[in-house]
Amino acid sequence: MNNNIEILQVESESDKNKFIEFPYKLYSNVENWVEPLRFDVKNNLNVKKNPFYQHAKIKLWLARKDGEIVGRIAGIINSAHNKFYSDKVGFFGFFECIDDTNVSKQLFDKAMEFVKDNGMDTLRGPVNPSTNDECGLLVEGFDSPPVMLMPYNPKYYIDLYEDYGLVKEKDLLALWISKDVIKDEKLMSKLNRISDMIIKKENLTIRNVNLKDFKNEVQRVREVYNNAWQDNWGFVPMTEEEFNFIAANLKLAADPAFIEFAEIDGKPIGFSLAIPDINQAIKGLNGKLFPFGIFKFLKNKKKIDQLRVIIMGVKKEYHKKGIDAVFYRDIIKAGNTGKLRGAEISWVLEDNFAMKQTAEKLGAKVYKTYRIYDKKL
Repeated sequence: MNNNIEILQVESESDKNKFIEFPYKLYSNVENWVEPLRFDVKNNLNVKKNPFYQHAKIKLWLARKDGEIVGRIAGIINSAHNKFYSDKVGFFGFFECIDDTNVSKQLFDKAMEFVKDNGMDTLRGPVNPSTNDECGLLVEGFDSPPVMLMPYNPKYYIDLYEDYGLVKEKDLLALWISKDVIKDEKLMSKLNRISDMIIKKENLTIRNVNLKDFKNEVQRVREVYNNAWQDNWGFVPMTEEEFNFIAANLKLAADPAFIEFAEIDGKPIGFSLAIPDINQAIKGLNGKLFPFGIFKFLKNKKKIDQLRVIIMGVKKEYHKKGIDAVFYRDIIKAGNTGKLRGAEISWVLEDNFAMKQTAEKLGAKVYKTYRIYDKKL
C-alpha cells in the first residue's frame, strides 16, 4: 500500500463534483478526447433522475495522491442483468486514472470488494453505467476522436487493466463506411435491386420516424429493441422509463431523415437509427453549453460531416431476410449530401458475423475496437 495514495468513497456533492471534473483535467492536453457535456454526466450518475438505478446500485470512489485527485472508479450492481442471465456479474465503470498501477490497483480493489460484498463472482467493465450507455475500453483506433456516446481513453489504460488481471471478455467493433460507396454505381444498383425485392417479398412499408408522435414512436422502438436484441451478448431488456430517458437525450441530435421503421400491416418489425455525430459540435466547449457554449455549438452543428449508425435491427422472426440491406440503402441515400463524409456503425459484436458481413460488402471497414474485460473473483 502506498501511504501517499488515499481512496475516498464519494459521499458529498463536493466529492461528486470532483469525480465529474477529474477527466476534464486528465485529458486537457489530449487532442482526440471529446469533453462530454457536464449536465449529461450529472444526469447519468443521478440515482434519482436516471431510471437505470431503479434496478441497480452504484458506489463511487476517488483516488488522491499527495493531496491531488489522480483517479476515479464506480462499482455497479445491475440486478436486471443478473436476473436476465441468472449469473453473478458485478460491473465497474467511469474509470479514469493517471499512468500509475499503484493507483489503478487500489481503485479496482474497491470495485472488486463492492461487487464481492454484493454476492457477485465476476467483475466486468467498463460500462458507464451499463451496456446501453458508453461502454468498452478503446484498444485500437486512437488516431481519431470518438463519435457520440462512444468512449475514448489513453492507450496506457490497456496496461493498467491487464496488470490487474482483467482479461478480454468481448470485443465491440466500430466500422467506418465512406460516402464514396454512393459512387460505386454497380454496388448501388445491386443494393437498390435487392432492397426493392425484399420490400415486395416481405410486404414491407418503410417510413421515417414521426417526431411529433415521439412518445408512441419511442414505445414502438422499444418493442423492436427488446425483441430483436434478446439473444445478443450483454443485452438487458430496458424498462419503459429507461427507454424514455435515453430517447429524450437523443432527441436533441435526432434527424428524422436518418431514422426509419420497417412495418408489416402497420406493425413495427424493424428499426434503424443513425444520428449526426453531435460530438463534432460539442468538442471544444469544455463540457459547458451555457452561457456562451450554445452559440459555438449551433455554429459547429452546421459543420457536422459524419453520422453514427447506432441501432439497426429486426424482430427475431424476421432475421436473415435481408431487411438490414434496405436500411443501409436508405441511410446511404439520405446521407448523400455535400457535407457528409460517411458514418460509423457502432458498436457491432465481434461475433455478429451477419451484421459485419453486410457492412463489409458495402465497403465498411473495422477502424476502432473496444474491449469489455472480466476478472473472476
